Amino acid sequence: MRTKRTRRLFVATAAGLLTLAVAVPALAQTPATFEVTVGGLSVSVPSGTANLGTRANTVSAGPVSGSLGEVQVNDARSAAAGSVWTASVISSAFGVVPASAVAYTAGTITKVGTAAYAANDPTHLEGVIPAVSATGITGDNSATWNPTITVTIPGGTPAGTYNATITHSVI
Repeated sequence: MRTKRTRRLFVATAAGLLTLAVAVPALAQTPATFEVTVGGLSVSVPSGTANLGTRANTVSAGPVSGSLGEVQVNDARSAAAGSVWTASVISSAFGVVPASAVAYTAGTITKVGTAAYAANDPTHLEGVIPAVSATGITGDNSATWNPTITVTIPGGTPAGTYNATITHSVI
């Protein structure tokens, strides 16, 4: 009698387990992805006019200088190791004062990302001249600096307000 009872108990347990197995929900999976696309290489400069100062009219030559405002290069190209970029600058003449009398000092470069940054500090802005470069780039990076512009005003320059345009580019 014990054997029948054990057998019934075994069959009932097995049937219960089968029922339990059927009651468990099936799994359904959905793969999900996202993509980060390659960005670009850009340069931004302050809007408005930078005031480089005032100098008294004299017979001898002399400098006037001031801050241009923050210049920033953003490189979101996800560059491969060893990539480079160069930010260049050029100035138009300040009326009778030629671009060859305009100097550019980058100053401190605030860096983000992996790269070696270097300032060229050109002594004139006649033609497109490299100002700041980045080498050994790995991934995205940026550099920000606040250049000082120094204009050597020739002796005998008439009194007046002189304007020029300073243009930055990056490749």
